[in-house]
Parts: sequence; structure tokens; C-alpha cells
Amino acid sequence: MAERELTGREKAAVLLISLGKEHSSKIFRHLKDDEIEQITLDITNMSRVDADTKDEIIQEFYEECLTQNYILEGGIDYARDLLESSIGSQRAYDLINRLTSSLQVRPFDFARKADPNQIFTFVQNEHPQTIALILSYLQPNMAADVLAKLEPSKQAQVVARISNMDRTSPEYVREVERVLDRKISSMGMDDFAAIGGIETIVDILNATDRSTERRVLEELEIDNAELVDEIRRKMFVFEDIVKLDKRAIQRVLRDVENADLTVALKNATEELKNLIFANMSKRLVEMIGEDMEYMGPVRLRDVEEAQQKIVNVIRKLQDAGEIVVSRGSEDEMIV
Repeated sequence: MAERELTGREKAAVLLISLGKEHSSKIFRHLKDDEIEQITLDITNMSRVDADTKDEIIQEFYEECLTQNYILEGGIDYARDLLESSIGSQRAYDLINRLTSSLQVRPFDFARKADPNQIFTFVQNEHPQTIALILSYLQPNMAADVLAKLEPSKQAQVVARISNMDRTSPEYVREVERVLDRKISSMGMDDFAAIGGIETIVDILNATDRSTERRVLEELEIDNAELVDEIRRKMFVFEDIVKLDKRAIQRVLRDVENADLTVALKNATEELKNLIFANMSKRLVEMIGEDMEYMGPVRLRDVEEAQQKIVNVIRKLQDAGEIVVSRGSEDEMIV
């Protein structure tokens, strides 16, 4: 088989064989059924491949992964500069040309490198739907900076549109790109781009300051209370308790029912268990430990409900200003 050029699928088959069953099975989870069927057939029909060919395929895969990461993280020019210094100009040129012909480079790449103030200057007078589209493609921290500068009423409209956004036509995305920066070329997307949604706005609001978050949600709650409830449920999850300091954890534990805590800790990480136990009395730790041991199997739904009750306590205390949930450098305490 080494006497002829292997097809892309055959190369994929060689790669999966080389990676071994454990790693290949993880890759299969991300493939479509027809892709799995085709590659499985190629693996089944694969004859012997010499060691040099196998090494070349692995090296090719590595270089393509590296190139794709460079393109997505820093753009085409960034990728080209890094690759030229490591594998030479011609090889870099070939890799980038091959990938960019099929790779869906993330839109608004130039905007993610710009200053948030520049982005705000452009979008402040745009329609909320246009702003929502652009913010959905930005890094959460940058999107949060832009969102915080908008008028409160427009903030709520943008949040609502990001939350309800599911799929946006590539034509609309490209048109907004051309308006934002005419230097950006067509991304050549043939399918709809999945963007926005609840998770996106949760990331953005988690990255913004507490006052902006509260203002946005209060304004949005007037017209869409259900959406606000859903956003709030996802903004702080049970595992985020590790972000609290000792004083905050101790304050939270005072308002938490021991029965809820016992159930909530059933599938908690050892790090989280140890952190909570370290802020409880020895007697209480022993009591909860015994209850967990004798409790037996617990339905996942019951565990999640107990964890959500504790999260609700945390959010209530946070809103009352009794505890602080760290949001990065802005929440660092200065002595």
C-alpha cells in the first residue's frame, strides 16, 4: 500500500490504528455514523503499512493540528509566521492553503484582537441583534467589557438575543463582518454557524462585574423572567464552591440543611469534600460522613436538586452582599 498515495480516509485509518484502541475510541465519539462506518471499513481492509509511512502520517497529522490551532488562536498571519520559523516557508504555505480551504475559521477573528473600546465605539449605535451576533464570537472577557459599556436597556436586549440565538445564516455573519471590517474575506461557510445560546451569555455575565450583571438581569427580568431564572441557575454551579474563601464557605454552611449537604456531596470531588469538611466542626464532619456511608445509592436527580439548593443559598447571600464570589482580579481584596 505504501507504493501509492494513501487517501485521506486511509491515512485516518492508519492514524487510528497507531493511536491504539483507547485513544481511537475517544475520537470515534466525535465522528458521524457514516464516518465511523467508512473508517472502520478502511481499518478492516488495511494491509501492512511500513514504519516510515506510518511515521509520515503521524507527523502530517501533528502538523495539521498545530496549524489549525495557530489559525484559530491567532489568525492566518500568526499561523504563517510561527510555521515558517519551524517547518519552512513552502511547507507552511502548503499546510495553510490546504486547511483554510476547508477549515471554518472563526468569524470576527480581527475583532477578538481589537481593543474593547474600539469594538464598543462601533457597536454602541447598532441594532441589538447585530451587537448580540458580534459579542457571541468574542472572548467572554472582551464581550463582558463591551456589554458593560452599553446603555442598560440595550444591555438587556442584547442579552435576550444572545440567549435566544441558535443558528445564524453564514450570509448574515459575512455581511456583519464586511460592515465591521471590509478587510475580512469571506469565510466560505457552507452550513449554518452554531453560536450564542444560554451558555454564551452565562460565560459573558460570569466575566463581567457584579453590578453590570445585576443591572442586566434586573432589566431583562421585566420582560423575560423565565430566561433570567435559567441564566441564574447556570451562572454558579455547585463545583464553583471551590472559588469561595473560607469565610464565605462557613457563612454558606450556616444556612444549608445538613440533609441537603449530605446528598449534595455524594458525587462531589475529593477536593470539594475536603474543602467543605475543613470548614466544619469535627463532630459534624463525622456525622455527615456516617450519613453518606449508610445512605446507599442516591438518584442523580436528587443529588443535583440538593446541589441546586446550596447554589441558591450562595446566590442569595451574594445578592445580599454577605459573601463575595470571585470574578478575577477585580474582586481581589487589598489590605
